Amino acid sequence: MSHYQRIACLSTEAVETLYALGAEDVIAGISGFTVRPPRAREEKIKISGFSSANLERILAIRPDLVIGFCDMQADICRDLVKAGIEVHQFNQRSVEGILRMIAVLAALVQREEAGRILIASLRAEIAAVQARAASWVRKPVIYFEEWNDPLMSGIGWVAELIGIAGGTDAFPELSAHAGARERIIADPLAVVRRAPDIVIASWCGKKFQAAQLAARPGWDAIPAVQNQMLFEIKSPDILSPGPAAITEGLRQISDIVAQWQERQP
Repeated sequence: MSHYQRIACLSTEAVETLYALGAEDVIAGISGFTVRPPRAREEKIKISGFSSANLERILAIRPDLVIGFCDMQADICRDLVKAGIEVHQFNQRSVEGILRMIAVLAALVQREEAGRILIASLRAEIAAVQARAASWVRKPVIYFEEWNDPLMSGIGWVAELIGIAGGTDAFPELSAHAGARERIIADPLAVVRRAPDIVIASWCGKKFQAAQLAARPGWDAIPAVQNQMLFEIKSPDILSPGPAAITEGLRQISDIVAQWQERQP
């Protein structure tokens, strides 16, 4: 039995992980952005957005632990601490960070063995994707677009997943930044100059419009546009730093790279 009996999860990957560990019984409230597993939305009370949260709404479920993520939730977590609530604030920004988060969360709810099994399965998936990529000689340049207005390149773990899948991130100097503002591409023609072979978009909950992207001035010169190698990965599959980034996001990137490889002479 976990020491904690009423955990409030302010981010979707904490919910996903606790369910995967078999510890869903200790979840007292979830983020409204939670999508995994689907039944969580039916079984659990929604207590917050992501960057927005109401202190009274969280306190109303009487949590004995609140799980938060990143600087965007720093203010609400500070207020919870001031209200006497125990808070664990994760800030994972890499693939290893995701695996470490799982291990720590497993320890917090005394599901260490389940955590080791989950981490081992995720490492096996990573190894399988790496083995698939090892046979490919060419590495396509991949532009990952996290937002379209302004243009925003992908975050660190996304760039890592691109590399694992056999691609090369088009903007590696931007992926090193955790903050969204630091990953803004001010000049859209900068993407044209990087000449990506593949474009993958994940517009944070907004549906990707491939025709809109292809119609941007000068973008008809991009190989990915010319060859119709424009793809979408839904944001819950890639932009939440939890198991799904590996089980869903990495697999999809690998399949996209495989499709590109098949077209090569």
